Amino acid sequence: MTVYNILDYGAVADGITNSAAAIQKAVDVCSVQGGGRVLIPAGRFLSGTIELKSHVDLHLESGAELICSLNREDIINISAVHQGESGDESWEDGWEDGCFLGGIHAEHVSITGSGTIYGQGDRIFYDDGADGGLGECPKNVRGFRPRLMLFEDISDFRVEGVTLKDAAMWTLHMAGCRRVRVQNIQILNDVRGANNDGIDPDCCQDVIINGCVIQTGDDAIVVKSTKMMAKKYGPCRDIIITGCILHSHDSALKVGTETHGDIRNVVFSDCVIQDCSRAVGIWVRDGGTVEDIHIHHLTGAVRRYADCPQREFAPRWWGKGEPVFVSAAYRNEEKQYPGTIRSISLDHISLKCESCIFLGAEEASPIRHVTMDHIHLTMEQQGTQPADVFDEQPSPRGVYPHDIPAFYARYVDGLRVEAMTVWKTAANAADKEGKESAENQLVQLESCQRAEVNVQVEIKDEL
Repeated sequence: MTVYNILDYGAVADGITNSAAAIQKAVDVCSVQGGGRVLIPAGRFLSGTIELKSHVDLHLESGAELICSLNREDIINISAVHQGESGDESWEDGWEDGCFLGGIHAEHVSITGSGTIYGQGDRIFYDDGADGGLGECPKNVRGFRPRLMLFEDISDFRVEGVTLKDAAMWTLHMAGCRRVRVQNIQILNDVRGANNDGIDPDCCQDVIINGCVIQTGDDAIVVKSTKMMAKKYGPCRDIIITGCILHSHDSALKVGTETHGDIRNVVFSDCVIQDCSRAVGIWVRDGGTVEDIHIHHLTGAVRRYADCPQREFAPRWWGKGEPVFVSAAYRNEEKQYPGTIRSISLDHISLKCESCIFLGAEEASPIRHVTMDHIHLTMEQQGTQPADVFDEQPSPRGVYPHDIPAFYARYVDGLRVEAMTVWKTAANAADKEGKESAENQLVQLESCQRAEVNVQVEIKDEL
């Protein structure tokens, strides 16, 4: 493999000089000459946007740090640049600010090595004390914050070994990519950062994500189908996520909420959930179909974090300690058809939680064919917030007071729950009526058809 060292093209390892032109030159020469490895050697390299091209492996050796510039003039919207050349439609509203590393309409692109890609999000997020000093709500933001990585229509795309650190916005966004491998990477973001999602496969196909450690404020892994990408690339399908350790103040795995196209054939397995707001969240809001989602062998804990509803920016986390959340609901008061959720299975889930398994739909769009088996929940308060609300964001219902059962379902057609055990304390451990009350409110079903829910509860004075 031919190696193109960025130092030979004028890059400066001082962490101050913008080396974008030098790095881009190395990438361009590598691609034109048939491909090879663009080497980022040990050292700190500041850069603006870099566009990776076909047959290029961007390799960060041990001790290398590639730093994202936060100057708006250094960051390019790669899609907009190519729009003039190919007639492609540009990114949707809100995506126009561009990205640090990206690529479009290319093949055999990779990012490898043991170095670090640093987004400088720690300069963007700050604690304004909006939750009364608890230190849990989303942080506020200041300044320009580009996406860290954004790749569109890349076939045979690979990210392996690197550490992605302190993204100011979405970390690794892949749109319309095919044959994707994300392996053994670390994403180490601010755990209170809004919009700093870990990995976002958007209308991608044939994706394997495995062996990753991800800590973020926003969702760790999000499978979605945004409007423009669904139009250009079709459904999001055939995705395996396995063997990961995930921490988020939102969901560990999220499917949706953007569901303008279909999402199908997703497997989520053998993962550790570290104090997320939700372990699994599945939404339809935009008319698409989500089907054949299979989740098994998860362990860990989910909990509720403090919000700051009085603040306009990022007032709430989505999730209140639910182990599983499945929602087919209207996005807003316009009440357009949400879409379809069907064929969901979960088994061998063992989680400590603060809220219930939640399945909630509208009469016009019932959730269909859900099976659960070998579910073990330990319900107890772990943090600073009480368990006293349901959270259906984004929807007209929003967040509202509700007693918390162990299992709740509304408008579900075809529900089978077997071998589910729940451990919880009585409302008053010394009061027999408290124990009976806890047992009676264990399962709540509203407007469900063909539902078989077999749950064993163990009421304990102490857990």
